[in-house]
Amino acid sequence: MSRALPWSLACLVLAGPLLAQQDPAPGLLDTLPPVGYGTLGQGDVALRLSTELYDIQIMPLHEGIIRLMAPDTYASFHRLLESRAPEESAARFGVRDPTYFLVTFFGRQQNARFSPDILTVTSQNQVFRPVSILPLTPLWSGQQLNQRETARAIYMYGDGIRLENELTVSYDRFATSAWATTVSYDRFATSAWATIIRTLDREWSSVQARAARENP
Repeated sequence: MSRALPWSLACLVLAGPLLAQQDPAPGLLDTLPPVGYGTLGQGDVALRLSTELYDIQIMPLHEGIIRLMAPDTYASFHRLLESRAPEESAARFGVRDPTYFLVTFFGRQQNARFSPDILTVTSQNQVFRPVSILPLTPLWSGQQLNQRETARAIYMYGDGIRLENELTVSYDRFATSAWATTVSYDRFATSAWATIIRTLDREWSSVQARAARENP
């Protein structure tokens, strides 16, 4: 009997008749993979948006996702979460189940201004605006980048985001899509969250297999 995928797409209402008839499987967020067996890099699990002024990379900082990354990468992000996103910070804003994202702006032109607080996440037909933004680099405070400069911060969003389901990230008029491999707005194209989910599915299975071989 084949194992149900931990990151099931069954609950995606637009994913097609076959998937719609299946019962949802336990999510990766409910069953964490073992630590130390992942191979993914940051680029494998991050969404990207591109505009004329800058590129934006958005990576979820959930324990179930970063455990699928290479050991050194996992350790780095795990320390970042522990030191910069404590539970008491969420409680201060009245958030019981926060979702954290690492957001990076990459400058493409000189004097490229950005607006941090208009980066929204749509999950379960609800639009989430950042509850808190914690800058990680000095250039963040100026909200302006020159070419090849970067600014990075941890975004905290409130209760209700389901990373294993439909997910759209939007900045101004530019948005990601969960349903197509890429989606274009004028000349701007983005990665799809559904593609990342499939990558996480495969890696979850591989991690379990690696752990089983080393710990029979």
